[in-house]
Amino acid sequence: AYFRLLYSLLIPALCLSGVLCVCLVVLLWGLRMWIQQRRKQLTSATKDGKRPLVVAFFHPYCNAGGGGERVLWCAIRALQKKYRNVTCVVYTGDRDVTGEEIVEGAFRRFNIKLTHPVKFVFLEKRYLVEASLYPHFTLLGQSLGSVFLGWEALLQCVPDVYIDSMGYAFTLPIFKYLGGCHVGCYVHYPTISTDMLSVIRNQDTRFNNAAFITKSPLFSRLKLVYYYFFAFLYGLVGSCSDVVMVNSSWTLNHIIALWRTGACTSVVYPPCDVQTFLEIPLEERKSTTEYSIVSVGQFRPEKDHPLQIRAFAKVLKEKKVGNQPSLKLILIGGCRNQQDEERVKNLKHLCEELGVSKEVAFRINIPFEELKRHMAEATIGLHTMWNEHFGIGVVECMAAGTVILAHNSGGPKLDIVVPYEGRVTGFLADSEDSYAETMASILSLPPDKQLEIRENARRSVHRFSDQHFEEAFLLSVEPLFK
Repeated sequence: AYFRLLYSLLIPALCLSGVLCVCLVVLLWGLRMWIQQRRKQLTSATKDGKRPLVVAFFHPYCNAGGGGERVLWCAIRALQKKYRNVTCVVYTGDRDVTGEEIVEGAFRRFNIKLTHPVKFVFLEKRYLVEASLYPHFTLLGQSLGSVFLGWEALLQCVPDVYIDSMGYAFTLPIFKYLGGCHVGCYVHYPTISTDMLSVIRNQDTRFNNAAFITKSPLFSRLKLVYYYFFAFLYGLVGSCSDVVMVNSSWTLNHIIALWRTGACTSVVYPPCDVQTFLEIPLEERKSTTEYSIVSVGQFRPEKDHPLQIRAFAKVLKEKKVGNQPSLKLILIGGCRNQQDEERVKNLKHLCEELGVSKEVAFRINIPFEELKRHMAEATIGLHTMWNEHFGIGVVECMAAGTVILAHNSGGPKLDIVVPYEGRVTGFLADSEDSYAETMASILSLPPDKQLEIRENARRSVHRFSDQHFEEAFLLSVEPLFK
């Protein structure tokens, strides 16, 4: 009787599941056909009768002035140079400016001049990808929010080629399977990485793993299950991409591990605006009354400014008394909001506790010319972020002629602070003690040895120029245009 009851329930359940699957397939097929029809209606032929190829970039914050935006505008400029019959579209949530102002901003900030006009699709639901909207389960919340934002974008413009240039991988299947587009992406930083999983698994306390979670085995296990579930979904959507470009070897390793897209994935280094820094004259510093160590980066938790201050305090403490030049640590960075300002206050308190307030200077939101002056005068360029995905600031310090000391992880370790033509380009460290020891070691180097390292570093940064980026980018996206 029990098996008969089970059998009588199982058959209808299987039938219902089959019917629902068929309905879902029909619905998705109908949506795809409707969207294809919209594509024909929304695009008109040019004078020669040919329909332009529409290439759309998904970049909701395209009017920001960061390295990701530099990649976007360099990519568009490269496409416009190579392909005549291409119309470039940018999906953006910057509704407080016009398209002309965005293009003008790109020229003003990055000195990137486009040869043809760009079309902008202004999105209303950008708030759905704001981290502040999801105090808990932020990764999942933002990713699901990007699905709705991507759907809004697709309804307004159906492109032939879709490129996610800001890391919203969950939009890829929408454009591929519903929009019928060739899809590609440029990954600046994996939304989740195998390193993040190991932090939770080992119950390490970091800025993105609160102490109350690390102290509780139950919470740690639950968070680990959530992260593995999200990593599975992230791998699923990422594998939809026809072309994957990543900004460094570190990102490459993580993306291949999660997406399994080794055959269509390549490293395309971001274009770094190093030319201005290369103009700073390099000369041997024979004698000086003060050495300065400069750190450039936004005052965000992952930049780990406390490590810089503690290591610097250790150098001062262990310095021998005598006629040695004085030391100064200059922290240069931007404050985006009140949280960042609070972070700076805490850093100043730390300086007071360690007794180094007079030797540490904070320069917040300073003009570019002042930044350039500080970098020209500095002996050491300091960088302490763990697993920095690339490290544009590291490249700029090397171009400016400082002796770089970066974290022994991520992009700096694998791509930037590496021997160039067999010669040293800088130094790496990974703890308070190793940073302090290496700083002291750099400061004790003879001026001619310092100059040699600075010259090697400068020669090596040409790998990260605009021209190199454009060549690598066009080679990578070629399959999308076939």
